[in-house]
Amino acid sequence: MDYPKKLIDEVKERSKGMQLEGINSGSGPQHPLLMIVGEAPGRNEIVNNIPFSGDAGKELDKSLEQIGLTRDQVYITSAVRSRPFAIKKVFSKRENKEVIKYPNRKPTKKEILAHAPFLDFEINYAQPKLIVALGNTGLERLLGSGHKISAEHGQVIKNTPILRLNETKDGYIWSKERYTIFPEYHPAAVFYNRKLTDDIIKDWDKIKPYVEKEKSENE
Repeated sequence: MDYPKKLIDEVKERSKGMQLEGINSGSGPQHPLLMIVGEAPGRNEIVNNIPFSGDAGKELDKSLEQIGLTRDQVYITSAVRSRPFAIKKVFSKRENKEVIKYPNRKPTKKEILAHAPFLDFEINYAQPKLIVALGNTGLERLLGSGHKISAEHGQVIKNTPILRLNETKDGYIWSKERYTIFPEYHPAAVFYNRKLTDDIIKDWDKIKPYVEKEKSENE
């Protein structure tokens, strides 16, 4: 996806003063069989400009393969398109001194709002019918505060509007268009809790019949 320069300039202006690095554009075709909305790119994605290109990306590829899809059939993006980073002082044993690190972190609500024009633009471009929200950040960006993957993973939320920027671009309104949303664990979740592996497999199996229906309707 090549974002229009005007859109990039707008988001950069909205993001001034925020601890965000680079821009990693979303990727995928118009009318994808599935749209993926994650949280934000990490360092790998900023360097190579490929969404979900690290270890979490490998897990996502497994889930897509499980339901008969490849990356070129889906549109992949996230709530924030720059890398949110923290600034931390840590002691380096190797260097025997205190050093500053810039690890990834979860984006703030202000940062998600600042980057809202990107996701709105991509949804308008791709025009998906089925959207997978990976993790709490993606889910809350689409459906609002209070939604939790831990409580809603594996559910199918049918015929629902999603949040998009209001006319003054300082908040959200509900879209006129309606979508089918699948709340799913972020692929990286298994790195912290291997017990989630079976749940993730079962949850993605529930998406498969909807994807197969989309395939048959597009043939």
